Amino acid sequence: MVLLLLWPAASVIGLESATLGDKARPNFLVILADDLGFSDTGCYGGEIATPQLDSLAMGGLRFTDFYNTARCWPTREAINTGYYPQQIRRDGMPGADPGKFGGRGVRPGWARLLPDRLKPLGYRSYHSGKWHMDGEPLENGYDHSLDIEGGGQNNFFKVAGNTVDGRPDKQTDDYYTTIRIADHAIACLREHAADHADQPFFHYIAFTAPHFPLHALPEDIERYRDRYLEGWEALGRERHQRVKALGITQTDLSALEPDIGPPYDFPDSLAQLGPYEVNRPLPWESLTDEQRRFQATKMAIHAAMVDRMDREIGRVLDQLREMGAFENTLVLFLSDNGASAEIMVRGDGHDPEAPMGSAASYLCLGPGFSSASNTPFRRHKTWVHEGGIATPFIVHWPEGIRARNELRTTPAHVIDIAPTILDLAGAMEWSDPGAPLLPGSTLASIFKGDGPPLHEAIWFYHEGNWALRMGDWKILHAIDSRPFPWLTSKTAQEEGSIQPDWQLYHLATDRAEQHDLADRFPERVRDMSQLWFRLRDQWLQDAGE
Repeated sequence: MVLLLLWPAASVIGLESATLGDKARPNFLVILADDLGFSDTGCYGGEIATPQLDSLAMGGLRFTDFYNTARCWPTREAINTGYYPQQIRRDGMPGADPGKFGGRGVRPGWARLLPDRLKPLGYRSYHSGKWHMDGEPLENGYDHSLDIEGGGQNNFFKVAGNTVDGRPDKQTDDYYTTIRIADHAIACLREHAADHADQPFFHYIAFTAPHFPLHALPEDIERYRDRYLEGWEALGRERHQRVKALGITQTDLSALEPDIGPPYDFPDSLAQLGPYEVNRPLPWESLTDEQRRFQATKMAIHAAMVDRMDREIGRVLDQLREMGAFENTLVLFLSDNGASAEIMVRGDGHDPEAPMGSAASYLCLGPGFSSASNTPFRRHKTWVHEGGIATPFIVHWPEGIRARNELRTTPAHVIDIAPTILDLAGAMEWSDPGAPLLPGSTLASIFKGDGPPLHEAIWFYHEGNWALRMGDWKILHAIDSRPFPWLTSKTAQEEGSIQPDWQLYHLATDRAEQHDLADRFPERVRDMSQLWFRLRDQWLQDAGE
């Protein structure tokens, strides 16, 4: 088998003007959840009440094979720039957090964000929510921004660093991040309707839910308090049946991995959280009654956060209807990565005497219910198994998409979002002169129906976790110990510092990644791994490594 390294066809298509005819240019609303599991929403098989998202799915499309980057900031950079994050990092650490390595401002100048590219086309742009990227929102083309710097530290009050257009956000007694993000988004839309109704808009809403710490309003928690007492195995089986009934996938349910815990080890945090915390997906029946109640309550808070996010999305959608923009707004909903197995304590710490889910508590979902949230897939955020990279992806655009309540099975990736928006906005070019061509493709043809593959291959690289999907085949290499030995050049691999242990899965029959076929198809593994390394070296060269 011979594999050719090809530029995506969309990079050529993007040099041509998008055909909009006489239609008004669409508005764009990108809604990003944080650490949402693949099956957390009702329209993807979950039991959590998400009527607003379910309604969008009923009136539009759901993608079954859409991917993120397995981690927060890389997905956000990919959405906003259209590049793989490794193409635009100059800190020498693929997968590195910009808050830890090099700070803000390391993105090359040619990797402009969508608002900068849309402004010459007459668009105004707004950002509401988590940022966690290089640069400042207003310096990258956004006209207004609520920048939630500390959204992962406490959801009940303003954390130092939360800003509105660069000024400190106002403290209120009823501050709750999910509601605050929706309030800001609605205020921006109202201003747009009043003062800029003759212009289209791009609005990027980045919720912090359901990222840790698990904080939710008491009335939201009560709706789910006893829902999860049967445990993570039972929840996984329940969701698996619904996922299959919806036609999203017919794969088997991935088995729990009791030896795989959080991706990062914080023993002091585990001790602080007390004897009811469990850092492995152990058999539910092996837990004590107190542990089962503790774990079930954590999942209830997670569900409450998703429920509240859906309610706030409904308020934003109502504003679109009120201003007459709902029909011609392309709404895209997705998650930045899979549900998280992380367990840690940050910020103001954890008070074990405080009510679970309150501001004084600091809880994380952990690997047990994270596995259930990612049903039917394997593992979690940071890994590039399907549980870490598969995201629900809902597309809704009444004026532009005739299909209603349809599935799309064509594999696609967050790098395709920027080309899609630029295409539909009528951009003549997608990349700046002298810049690397965008690796993504416009999704416009897929909105009409599944067709030829958009990509020769989809590539993944986060810390020690590597993968490549090519058609229905996927190779996977995972390093389960921490810290990872980051690999930034092929030389290190050739010298034997890391010998990749590639696994091979046929996703059409085994998307749960339960049956490694590497020994049966060594030539396929060899050819796909060679392509992975070529792409890695190409992307790192773009970043100046």
